[in-house]
Amino acid sequence: MSQHKITIGVSLKMYFGHARTLAWCRDVARVAAQRPGIVPERVELFVLPTFPALAPAITAIDGAPVAVGAQDLHWADSGAYTGEVSAVELAELGVRYVEVGHAERRRLFGETDEVIKLKTAAALRHGLVPVLCVGEPDRVDADAAIGIVHDQLDAALAEAPAGRVIIAYEPVWAIGAPQPAPDEHIRAVCAALRGSGRDTASVIYGGAAGPGLLGRLEGTVDGLFLGRFAHDPAALATVLDEAAALVIKEDAR
Repeated sequence: MSQHKITIGVSLKMYFGHARTLAWCRDVARVAAQRPGIVPERVELFVLPTFPALAPAITAIDGAPVAVGAQDLHWADSGAYTGEVSAVELAELGVRYVEVGHAERRRLFGETDEVIKLKTAAALRHGLVPVLCVGEPDRVDADAAIGIVHDQLDAALAEAPAGRVIIAYEPVWAIGAPQPAPDEHIRAVCAALRGSGRDTASVIYGGAAGPGLLGRLEGTVDGLFLGRFAHDPAALATVLDEAAALVIKEDAR
């Protein structure tokens, strides 16, 4: 029997206020709890709220098959870094995942490959699963995109200790777009990332990802990284049902 795991992640970015974030987390917890196929071993779901919502989100989700992660971290374990949050504190809170190197962090906050490398290492050092974002800035063919994301991945993992990594392929030109990248493009790039040599890596796709995409990409990605399409818990429920259906289909083979 295949034991392939499908991973669904959601980043809320800075779209919601505090009360709405917690209400959304409670809704998502109910959605996940109502689906017996959503178990971490087969269909894994994680959500990334803002820093102030992390602790109350963990409480709101308690008991449901949903993990909570952070949208960023600092590379140092402690020190005079005003406004920053360490992997040490995140792990102490009960956070299990942390996003690293999103295109918006690179573009708006000047994060370099060196910074992303240090953050990836910090996450793994403290038992967190980095959700490592890679993606080509401009629309190019699949071969060119593969070269770009491989360079980003190699730089990020250059000093990474052992541990699981989730590679989130997000072509920058598809983030916030009306449609995701073409299916064949996603398949080609994700296949190359799957063969990157990191045995503990899962490869998920983000960038205008939503309901229907997971089925079209069946067998070529390990899941999806959702943004605004998951603001509606019903849309997220649809994606979770698609993931559970794929697991059932694989087990029947």
